[in-house]
Amino acid sequence: MDSLRIGIFDSGVGGLSVLRAVRARLPGATLHYLADSAHAPYGERDDAFIRERSMRLTRCLLDHGARVVLIACNTATAVAVGPLRQAFAELPIVGVEPGIKPALAASRNGRIGVMATGATLRSAKFRALLAAHARGAQVHLQACHGLAAAIEAGDLGSAALRTLVERHCAPLREAGVDAVVLGCTHYPFARHLIEATLGPQVHVVDTAQAVARRTAEVCTALATGNAPVGPTEVRLETNGDPAHLRRLAARWLPFECTVASAPRDV
Repeated sequence: MDSLRIGIFDSGVGGLSVLRAVRARLPGATLHYLADSAHAPYGERDDAFIRERSMRLTRCLLDHGARVVLIACNTATAVAVGPLRQAFAELPIVGVEPGIKPALAASRNGRIGVMATGATLRSAKFRALLAAHARGAQVHLQACHGLAAAIEAGDLGSAALRTLVERHCAPLREAGVDAVVLGCTHYPFARHLIEATLGPQVHVVDTAQAVARRTAEVCTALATGNAPVGPTEVRLETNGDPAHLRRLAARWLPFECTVASAPRDV
């Protein structure tokens, strides 16, 4: 798997939480991350727009040598993974989805919450996931309007972010849930605030490690045993402000990255 190139995209910086887990599991892979920050957050966009952006980002990653594409965005996975797999039938594509099953396994009272964007929660893919795994359980769906955008801004200690976390966690406390799913890859960066607001009795579920394991399985299936051994790179590109992405990567990632502007056609 040395030098295998994995393409990763998200609406913005949230997917860095998944990138971090993938790097830890596959240190020999080259990672190419595209942040679509000029159009973030996806959770407040319509489905046609999300599909179009997902297609464009996937093509860009393929043009730059990706052999696997990881959609590090719950909303893009929910809305676009089906069309992407049809359009790129030979390409291994890994998506992310809210961890309903592990949350139910962790729950003691059968009441769980899902924090996600409105677009994720209204998607047919999410509804099918709910129907498959949540029969008999009480599931409180919390659309967290504005939360991804606040995290995208990068100030995890801001009063505005704390206010948003409190606003979206209050209904979950009132519902008596004892496990909560982080259904957006931005949210793990505010996990400390979410856990403090919900209290120690609530188990918080993040699927980044499970996604990294699945990505490793896909890459193992691709490995030929004679892949070239060479220096690996973590390259981050954005169609937003590279200086902003560079600052957040330095704070949030425990390894060196190259940060640059995305190609013009992205």
